[in-house]
Amino acid sequence: MIGVKHVSKSYDGGRSYALRDIDLEVADRAFVALVGDSGSGKTTLLKTINRLVAPDAGVVEIGGAAAGSFDGPELRRQIGYVFQGIGLFPHFSIAENIGITPRLLGWAPHIVEARVAELLHLVDLPQTFATRMPAQLSGGQQQRVAIARALAARPRIMLMDEPFGALDPMTRDTLGTEYRHIHTQMGLTTVMVTHDVLEAVLLADRIAVMRQGAIVAYDAPHALLTEHPDPGVRSLMEMPRRQAERVQELILQQEDASG
Repeated sequence: MIGVKHVSKSYDGGRSYALRDIDLEVADRAFVALVGDSGSGKTTLLKTINRLVAPDAGVVEIGGAAAGSFDGPELRRQIGYVFQGIGLFPHFSIAENIGITPRLLGWAPHIVEARVAELLHLVDLPQTFATRMPAQLSGGQQQRVAIARALAARPRIMLMDEPFGALDPMTRDTLGTEYRHIHTQMGLTTVMVTHDVLEAVLLADRIAVMRQGAIVAYDAPHALLTEHPDPGVRSLMEMPRRQAERVQELILQQEDASG
């Protein structure tokens, strides 16, 4: 479905690189998470897929065709994109936000209206929310709308840039689980940037670990959670286990203090 072949990108004329000779294959209906330190190239890589960023070298393929052979806006209307900052239009109603891409594609008004109702149900929001404004919704509700908007034109590919990062932990966990169900139910191909390794492990089929613009590991979560030859990858993937151990230690300390 998505092929990234020898892609490089520099923003300063080649003195440094955001992406270095990236090779990545994302199978049809797969869920891939991109993890790594800030500045490792995750968001730049995500944006090369829908041509928000043009690579200096290499090619991105969508369904076997070079992304560069598509008109940029046309390509982006066929690929759902969920931003880190939600990005709803504040002066548009929820229905107008969700229906914006179908309207741009020339869908008839009654079909857009039906699609909005369908998507509100899909993301578990009441139909009465259609007439509300974004400011009237909580952060979690707004992110549900952002997911619905990204799905509105029935894309086969979803790109997600830290989609749940600004939410509280409970809402983040709930929305992540619900989106994974939507991904499977609709047969989507999803590429998600996240700083949360545990989130990547729980949601993704495969995880790409990035460092200084390169992919240093790409495998299924269970494979990366076992001993990995790269010390940096090993340390990153051991983070959820270390966190769980610290929580367990705190519980034991509390029990000892109470006893």
